[in-house]
Amino acid sequence: MTPLELKGAYKRVLETNDGEVVLKDLEHRFHINASTYSSEVTDTAYREGQRTVVLFLKSMLQDWDPQIKEQFDE
Repeated sequence: MTPLELKGAYKRVLETNDGEVVLKDLEHRFHINASTYSSEVTDTAYREGQRTVVLFLKSMLQDWDPQIKEQFDE
């Protein structure tokens, strides 16, 4: 599967009604709009790891810059 095909698969799944509900829940649970800071360094790292996964999912919903997309179309 090419990167462009993979991105399309993410979009097809996450842009459904259920996908949107799940993504909103993940945003709420995993600190998208809140601080990941904890006095325990390991807790902060763990929370930031959770947050990074949700940010990745959200990034897969964004359109690629045409120049980047062009590289994968070649």
